[in-house]
Amino acid sequence: MITSKYDWQIATNFSDESFIKKAKKLGLEASVANLVYQRGIQTEEALRDFLEPSLDQLHDPYELHDMDKAVTRIRQAIENYEQILIYGDYDADGMTSASIVKEALEQLGAECQVYLPNRFTDGYGPNASVYKYFIENQGISLIVTVDNGVAGHEAIELAQSMGVDVIVTDHHSMPEVLPDAYAIVHPEHPEAEYPFKHLAGCGVAFKLATALLEEVQVELLDLVAIGTIADMVSLTDENRILVKYGLSVLKNTQRIGLQELFKIAGIQENEVDEETVGFQIAPRLNALGRLDDPNPAIELLTGFDEEEARDIALMINQKNEERKEIVQKIYDEAKTMIDLNKPVQVLAGEGWNLGVLGIVAGRLLEELHQPVIVLNIENDLAKGSARSIEAVDIFEALDPHRDLFVAFGGHAGAAGMTLEASKLEALSQVLVAYIEDNQVDLSTKNELFLDEELSLPDLTLETLKNFEKLAPFGMDNKKPVFYLKDFKIENARTMGAGNTHLKLKISQADAVFEVVAFGLGNLATEFSQTKNLELAVTLSVNKWNGQTSLQLMLVDARVNGIQLFNIRGKNAPLPENVPVLRFSEEMPNLEKSRAVVVYDLPERLNQLKVIIQQGHFEAIYFKNEIAQPYYLTGFGTRDQFAKLYKTIYQFPEFDIRYKLKELAAYLKIDPILLIKMIQIFEELDFVTIQDGVMQVNKKAEKKAIENSHIYQELKKTVKEQELMALGTVQEIYDYLIEKDEFSN
Repeated sequence: MITSKYDWQIATNFSDESFIKKAKKLGLEASVANLVYQRGIQTEEALRDFLEPSLDQLHDPYELHDMDKAVTRIRQAIENYEQILIYGDYDADGMTSASIVKEALEQLGAECQVYLPNRFTDGYGPNASVYKYFIENQGISLIVTVDNGVAGHEAIELAQSMGVDVIVTDHHSMPEVLPDAYAIVHPEHPEAEYPFKHLAGCGVAFKLATALLEEVQVELLDLVAIGTIADMVSLTDENRILVKYGLSVLKNTQRIGLQELFKIAGIQENEVDEETVGFQIAPRLNALGRLDDPNPAIELLTGFDEEEARDIALMINQKNEERKEIVQKIYDEAKTMIDLNKPVQVLAGEGWNLGVLGIVAGRLLEELHQPVIVLNIENDLAKGSARSIEAVDIFEALDPHRDLFVAFGGHAGAAGMTLEASKLEALSQVLVAYIEDNQVDLSTKNELFLDEELSLPDLTLETLKNFEKLAPFGMDNKKPVFYLKDFKIENARTMGAGNTHLKLKISQADAVFEVVAFGLGNLATEFSQTKNLELAVTLSVNKWNGQTSLQLMLVDARVNGIQLFNIRGKNAPLPENVPVLRFSEEMPNLEKSRAVVVYDLPERLNQLKVIIQQGHFEAIYFKNEIAQPYYLTGFGTRDQFAKLYKTIYQFPEFDIRYKLKELAAYLKIDPILLIKMIQIFEELDFVTIQDGVMQVNKKAEKKAIENSHIYQELKKTVKEQELMALGTVQEIYDYLIEKDEFSN
């Protein structure tokens, strides 16, 4: 069935006419102006700054805490030919952060190395053994962390004790106690009032590079754009400026590694935007860190050897394909472990790759709308990731139970943990108890804000281009989502490998558009048949065979009223995870079911009526298999009854156990109808049947066939079967919910 993932909040249209006039002077249509006004940009100056951001608006890097100390110490290290280690992270933000600082230091003539920790052997953040190795074996005397460090007490303390200064540049949540580093450069540091708190790790690294080189390094902004978009930080203020300019640089990037990656991924450089980065570039970089050693990414992003760059790009692309396969395999295995009777899912398996468990947990969270923990079991230890809905603060729920864990950390929506495998059930019970004790309503959905109602006849490519002036889109500047209703579905078809995705053709008045719905190929029947469907969509450009057209991308869908689906027919598949009513078998428990499949029909439809009327169904699928299809045979004509009687009258005895098929063939009456006709004759005392032998009662009283109860029931059955087999699903549903006297 079609179920909305979000709680829709449709924006109220309010604006200021004078503002709209000013916005039009800046090239915005009224609908676009109305949207930015609703988002809080309500003066001409604010709008101009938003539409035309300038690098001059970037904040002074020296406003960041300890920036002066960091710059002085790094310059001192360069002057003294010290060996500097740039210590990053294994994700796209960490990779780009390290590359930015590396290039800045090399411009200044520094002796530097880069190391990105391996998630499987080093873990996240500063690692004491890695620090020790570089200090003792590589002569490192200064360490600069990027995109990590504020929680690295042990490693930083070790380095400082060995006479090596550590400069931390980071943006992650600050602990109550900070490490004793030489300098900590962080936009949220309590001892400095930096004007913008939401820089990504690469943004902080870029600030350090700007301070060191004493001017804004435009050529580094392509890296800043990748890392900032990948880390999903707020795309406002400085981040909007950095990403907007960074995307321009990225479209003409001189980095041969990125050029090779674009070629392999089929990306047109001049069309690169925030979605290209978020859905194609960043996942490929992240895949390397999820599955293997992330350090080749530095050579990809900063190197000059074309052959090596291509080899690395090919390898990264291959890792991304491997990542997809691994995610799908673990996802499929984890789904078999789901217990829908529980409000949380703790799913653990052996041989599951730790690098992708968060992705799997996130996918299952989207489907189930309940907290999900996915763990790998190895050597009696379970290690993995949790993802949670807004209604359940996973950190708050588990933090008081640290006795369960070998290691634990996280925040409201996500967490990582290691625990003994024997404690998995206890972990599940703790979460269940938290939900019950706090009376958490798991039916509460995250909110989805819809900016405007869409009118298809008014929609053009120019409309899309006008809205794109608000790009780059991301956190705190969401891509506009539109509300669409009162349209007609012309057709629905699946597409992609395994028919995974769905494409709808919809119309409104004379306007026809396509809607792409990723991952919803299994709902093709539902979308093609549903009435009162409403969509939440974004606008997109589709380029195919040299043609450019506007298409809609589905964000969410919902239905007003009950959903009725016709799956009658041999090849119609049953929906997944929906209880099936088979009246020849034991009935499923429907108490909490929001959907049901009517697979076959009971002997009396009143039994089905009771189920439908007493249930709380949002969707009903009608398969309506009929074991004895009397609607095809009818209930017998006067001529058929007369011919039957005349035939059997000629025989003093007739063994219906062995001669029924022959009799049916002779009379050209379907055997199932013939049986009923004989039963009617027996009821009316026209014949007697004993031990399978039928005899005609030649002294029987003359009676009309209509006097038979069996005949009347057969007529009723034929009528009901005709409805269930040939009627529309709405006609069927209307009949089933009719309140009438139930007969046996």
